[in-house]
Amino acid sequence: MPDKVRVRIAPSPTGNLHLGTARTALYNYLYAHRHGGTFVMRLEDTDEVRSDESYTKDIFDGLRWLGLTWDEGPDIGGPFAPYRQTEKIDRYSHVANLLLEKGAAYFCFCSPQELEALKEEQKNTTRGPRYDNRCRSLTPQQKEKYVAEGRVPAIRFKIDEPRVISWHDGIKGEIAIDSSDLGGDMVIVKSNGVAIYNFAVVVDDIDMKMTYVIRGEDHIHNTAKQILIYEALGETTPSFAHPALIFDIERRKLSKRHHGELVHIDRYRQDGYMPEAMVNYLAQMSWSLPEDREIISLDEACRIFDLSKISKSPAVFDLPRLNWFNSHYLRDLPLTLVTDRAQPYLVEFSMEKYSRQQLEEIIACVRDGLTMLSELTEAVRFFFEDAVVIPEDVMNSVLSKESATKVLQAFYDQIPNLPFGDHAACKKAVDEIGKSLGLKGKDLYWPVRVAISGKTQGPDLGSIISILGKIRLSTRVDAAIQQCKQHA
Repeated sequence: MPDKVRVRIAPSPTGNLHLGTARTALYNYLYAHRHGGTFVMRLEDTDEVRSDESYTKDIFDGLRWLGLTWDEGPDIGGPFAPYRQTEKIDRYSHVANLLLEKGAAYFCFCSPQELEALKEEQKNTTRGPRYDNRCRSLTPQQKEKYVAEGRVPAIRFKIDEPRVISWHDGIKGEIAIDSSDLGGDMVIVKSNGVAIYNFAVVVDDIDMKMTYVIRGEDHIHNTAKQILIYEALGETTPSFAHPALIFDIERRKLSKRHHGELVHIDRYRQDGYMPEAMVNYLAQMSWSLPEDREIISLDEACRIFDLSKISKSPAVFDLPRLNWFNSHYLRDLPLTLVTDRAQPYLVEFSMEKYSRQQLEEIIACVRDGLTMLSELTEAVRFFFEDAVVIPEDVMNSVLSKESATKVLQAFYDQIPNLPFGDHAACKKAVDEIGKSLGLKGKDLYWPVRVAISGKTQGPDLGSIISILGKIRLSTRVDAAIQQCKQHA
């Protein structure tokens, strides 16, 4: 192994950050940190039609939200800049000319119409569409004729057949690909001078001294093609590892086409998922954690990550499973941090009603019931409302009873004496009322809960009472008593 491990994530800014790309970035990040190496960000932005800076921002923001910061990249520089393919056109042209000089590549004058006609001819063949290498042996006279016609050639790389390209994959073990399955000689530079992915990525990985390439198994045939280019350039190939793809529970590849925003990382940020939960979930989707563990921090994962423990089978994205992780982190992360992250979901409320300490107490008493922070707005609404709206059905089922009025009146009388700030003692005060009236369970707690929150279910009753305070409690309970009387 080289002295310095170097890995990279090389997204194309033609779409938002995908769950699969995020997991690939995570594995590269973990590998780099596990081996004291360098994690590089590189943009494969040569698709001039679909590339957009808004996608670049989405990718960068999403990875940083997950905590996957890089050591080198287009926004921070580094010793092997540039990190955008559009800034390396001259470099690709130079290397392509080297391959032409070596006889490993040649000019292809085929028009788009001719290539489309070839595909049509091959539609019913068992081998599938492939280039027939017709321009490999053009005579000088034929080339001159095409140039005179105004044809601008592409550059194709020669793929000799028969040939088996093999390598040891860090996840899948031994892989062997027959060169006849690679579709014939491949374009490496289009007629407009733009380098094709399989060529540009090799040049980039050579220039940036990549030692390990970790990317999805949908790149396995690309890897075979790229190994041939490394050989033609006389360069040593990096090591490769191909984690299996992510499927949905119906065993379909997770894609924007079939799953829409479900695959977009920023959807989870907006919904109030914890980045720690997403990282933990993505890590364990295919990685067998030691000792059957489920919860692991990013820092700890960096210390123990092992490519050999990545499953060869497809991962399955299970939203309820992710929700389980997120619920855990909502409960387990420091309350101050969760409260900070909760701010965007509280903007419609008048925050001056509560101190920071009280706000943390509000978050603490509701977070056990949350799956994601976007649910927080409705969960805490009754804390901020000036008056509680009691639904008619709840009024009929809970506050219409004679005992409910007794409970509320007794509770109202006790409000001036309640030990606000002591959640448990506030709950105990309600218990004492129950003892004096001979009531318990729903008959005791529901009238109080409905009067002060409008709901029969919710956070710890003592916490609600303690946080709301004397004035809010008095106003709400008195209003409920008057409603009880009117209803009677």
